[in-house]
Amino acid sequence: MRGTPIEQASGTLKVSTRGPGFTDITTKVADWLTEIGATDGVAHLFMRHTSASLLIQENADPDVLRDLVDALSRLAPEGPHYRHDSEGPDDMPAHIKAMLMPVSVTIPVASGRMRLGTWQGIYVCEHRARPHTREIALHYMGARAG
Repeated sequence: MRGTPIEQASGTLKVSTRGPGFTDITTKVADWLTEIGATDGVAHLFMRHTSASLLIQENADPDVLRDLVDALSRLAPEGPHYRHDSEGPDDMPAHIKAMLMPVSVTIPVASGRMRLGTWQGIYVCEHRARPHTREIALHYMGARAG
């Protein structure tokens, strides 16, 4: 018996952030999977920056995301106590936050849909004080339609 051939696809997702906080990219990733004809496999996302992260988190109550931003600010507060401050007082705290959080996520895909839980969404976590454009490398490995 012969199995379904494994195929690969890669792409890049550019995301504009508004400063500290979370930007939901779930729909953009789902759209990319549809565009490439993904059916059954895994999607891997990788943040191409050192002061931002990726996270799968609750998408129902926005207070969860606000509380997470507050918690990260307490863990790595801005201040004059860092040696690295060449890009401003938010730079080193952003690196620390990115060190504590994931920069990649892998998500199973079945029948063309990500197998996220009911209350899960995929987020870009911006740790810098200003808006940025972030790049996420996308990779899919599995069966594809057509």
